[in-house]
Amino acid sequence: MQTVTDTAGTPGALLASVFGFADFRPGQEEIVEAVRAGQNTLAIMPTGGGKSLCFQLPALCRPGVTLVVSPLIALMRDQVRALRAAGVEAGALTSGNTGEETEAVFQALDEGRLKLLYIAPERLASAATLPMLRRIGVSLIAVDEAHCVSQWGHDFRPDYLRIGEMRRALGVPLAAFTATADAETRDEIVARLFDGQPPATFLRGFDRPNIHLAFAVKDSPREQILRFAAARKGQSGIVYCGTRAKTETLAQALREAGHPSAYYHGGMEADERRHVEIRFQQEDGLIVVATVAFGMGIDKPDIRWVAHADLPKSIEGYYQEIGRAGRDGAAAETLTLYGPDDIRLRRAQIDEGLAPPERKQADHGRLNALLGLAEAVECRRKVLLGYFGEASQPCGNCDLCDRPARIFDATDAVRKALSAILRTGESFGAGHLIDILTGNATDKVRARGHDDLPTFGVGRDLSKPAWGAVFRQMMGRDLVRPDTERHGALRMTEAARPVLRGEAAVMLRQDTVERARPAVAVRAQVSDEDASLLSALKAKRRALAEAAGVPAYVIFADRTLIEMAEKRPGTLDQMMGITGVGARKLESFGAAFLAVITGAAAAPLHPARMKLAGQPAGDIFDRLAEAQLALARGEDGTGKYLSCTHSTLRQIAERRPSTLSELAGIQGMGEAKIDRFGAAFLDILRDA
Repeated sequence: MQTVTDTAGTPGALLASVFGFADFRPGQEEIVEAVRAGQNTLAIMPTGGGKSLCFQLPALCRPGVTLVVSPLIALMRDQVRALRAAGVEAGALTSGNTGEETEAVFQALDEGRLKLLYIAPERLASAATLPMLRRIGVSLIAVDEAHCVSQWGHDFRPDYLRIGEMRRALGVPLAAFTATADAETRDEIVARLFDGQPPATFLRGFDRPNIHLAFAVKDSPREQILRFAAARKGQSGIVYCGTRAKTETLAQALREAGHPSAYYHGGMEADERRHVEIRFQQEDGLIVVATVAFGMGIDKPDIRWVAHADLPKSIEGYYQEIGRAGRDGAAAETLTLYGPDDIRLRRAQIDEGLAPPERKQADHGRLNALLGLAEAVECRRKVLLGYFGEASQPCGNCDLCDRPARIFDATDAVRKALSAILRTGESFGAGHLIDILTGNATDKVRARGHDDLPTFGVGRDLSKPAWGAVFRQMMGRDLVRPDTERHGALRMTEAARPVLRGEAAVMLRQDTVERARPAVAVRAQVSDEDASLLSALKAKRRALAEAAGVPAYVIFADRTLIEMAEKRPGTLDQMMGITGVGARKLESFGAAFLAVITGAAAAPLHPARMKLAGQPAGDIFDRLAEAQLALARGEDGTGKYLSCTHSTLRQIAERRPSTLSELAGIQGMGEAKIDRFGAAFLDILRDA
């Protein structure tokens, strides 16, 4: 095979001779020139816009080796395979390599033949990596999927944080590429990869006009996916699912319906995943049912459709996943299904994560943006591109352009909902608020006196499912957000205040409200009102388990956390009454979990008092301690200071002496303390 190993030739000539393209795509040429000239570069380009060419072509024009940091083995393998087929010496060092493959890469490096070396970011943690990169003569670093460096982005990879340090150590230019980066993410990429020094930045349009956009509320979702696939029989497609188990069952359903299909998820062996990747590249008409582990870097140009059987995690993730369709520029189609259970799952995933509160709030905002796209009342492409800062006219290539949504003036309903949120102190989730609006006097509603609120029953004109659709659309308009620090209670955003004051109107989708149905009975661990607290408790358990290096159940079992979420103990004594909380675990973890429940740090207990937690003697101990404090300097406050040790108070609380002589028999109770505290202590013990 003839290989390209020198730096001769202009980019235009190499574009034709190596890659077989007569012309650059719009925007590619100026990026190639900036990278070739050694400028630090940040390029945000749509999926399918030819990002890889913008670092592969300069690599052939520059001396030395171009290091490509890429997040997935599949992505690296595909690009290396394509480069070699074009006659370019390229190689990858990955955990999926065979020994022979790794040896061949190092031999090509030693002989000076390799032009592009792909590595995963995890390899940057190895102490041997930097000396190796210096030895082989790396002259340029290219970072693919650069949004992974951002902790505010949709696909954060901690190992990406080492790339900036590697750039400084090697003293070479860096070119970063991504398809999805809002302004906040772009700022973090610049800060982390370029030390805050603005690189040459190229922001190319996000529009993929050949892709038809469509969303649908879930209604027999398996049948919806099967109907969508049947209408496109024989075409290659991807179905994204939220769980591994669902990929397997849906792939089986597609096979039974006569479609060649395979499943793909992170729980499969590496060889199994690789086999599916190769099949998808080589077979026409194969459908892959996958989690989001599949697709990043899959360079198959003729994927004709992408369906989401479950709501994606964010609008950035959605954009990247649908962008795998139609990379050849020909027409492609998408369908995204969503429902209340999807939203509940995505909220729980955010709340159970270990991110700080401000990150969780931002993630809830991103999920709201995706709901806004799902519940859009106008052209979806306008909404999607608007999120990325681009203006657009109606596209004529989405379901809402095909058939405009029926909308209604929902200002009155939204104001009722906002009023209920305010009158309950922005302290409750949608489930409780809907009970108030529909006049459903549940135990929780009555216990809090919310059946006496002016808003109780003012929304009886809508059903509970319809109100659920209204709240969902309110989130999609970012009028309300779950407050992670208040266990998912809805709070108003600034955008809601003009609506509440009667200064702005709100138009919502009539069709999704009318089609709203009671949720399918799903066995939930807790009620909607307790779900967010359970997520927060699981997040605390996960953090403690990771710090201790033990499985999560060693801290507390699920049933213990469920009982905590439902009973909401307010003290360590009440915590001791939770099933699965013993004395040792209360001492080790009680205060940490109590802080999650109450939102405030628990007052520390002396070990002697901790031993009485959850027992009647604990309350007696506390009352004895209060009496002792009040009498420490006598009844008139002028006497000599006296006090009892915690151990003495514990013995009194446990043994409960009934006379002064019995009290005097307690270790630590001398004559002076009997005179000072005896009568008060006995009164407390008699009351108990």
